[in-house]
Amino acid sequence: MRHWSQARRREGASLGFVPTMGALHEGHLSLVRRSRGECGATVVSIYVNPLQFGPGEDLERYPRPLERDAALLDREEVDALFLPRREEMLPPGFTTKVVPGPLGDRYEGRSRPGHFAGVLTIVAKLFAIVGPDRAYFGRKDAQQLALVARMARDLDLPVEIVPCPTVREPDGLAFSSRNAYLSPGQRTSALCLHRALERARAAWAGGERRGAALREVLRQGIRAGPEVALDYAAVVDPDTFEEGEGTLATALALLAVRVGSTRLIDNSRLDSPAQ
Repeated sequence: MRHWSQARRREGASLGFVPTMGALHEGHLSLVRRSRGECGATVVSIYVNPLQFGPGEDLERYPRPLERDAALLDREEVDALFLPRREEMLPPGFTTKVVPGPLGDRYEGRSRPGHFAGVLTIVAKLFAIVGPDRAYFGRKDAQQLALVARMARDLDLPVEIVPCPTVREPDGLAFSSRNAYLSPGQRTSALCLHRALERARAAWAGGERRGAALREVLRQGIRAGPEVALDYAAVVDPDTFEEGEGTLATALALLAVRVGSTRLIDNSRLDSPAQ
């Protein structure tokens, strides 16, 4: 992979990179298309990262439709598909990890201890191997995006982190590889995430600026969904991810829920067009 990237760079091509865990959907493909439109060559990696799964999570059953994924990427005319093996990414004796800092302990980090250390460690390794000029991440994983951007900035990594809009199905459900776990009834219940976010956006548009009140709008929206258990609802500053109780100037709404046994996340900027 490194040899291939170096050869493209000698040819003068800029490199775009889309790191994934496979089970590709339209959200992933939108990142690929953005990269292909902006870079001379595009690399997609597929690696189901065991470091970001906690005890009892869905590592073993996480979908791995590799042939289907490869066919999708071939159709999108991706230049290279990188498929590192687990023993290459985590060789015997591997101990070094990237520590995400305080933001990594909030929200997703609080619900999934060690998750972001696992994400950042493997993303840093992928950056080192692929050597991209630009790396593309979806806004649906807003906290992950913020942490990857901070890691690149803090560690002076020579890669531009490009945020890309959340891609949704026609009914508003954000594309996610874990949507495949949902039964038809659970999928209908999962729509409460988007509806709750839309209610919060409507409250903001109507003049509501109190953080506590906006959080309650989110919670009430989630309570309306059968088979749905709220993990967290938060309204935070989009840059710092700090929660505010008083009057807010800008706001990002964050949601995490379980629909049956499937954990889903979503978010929306309340003070700007939907992303």
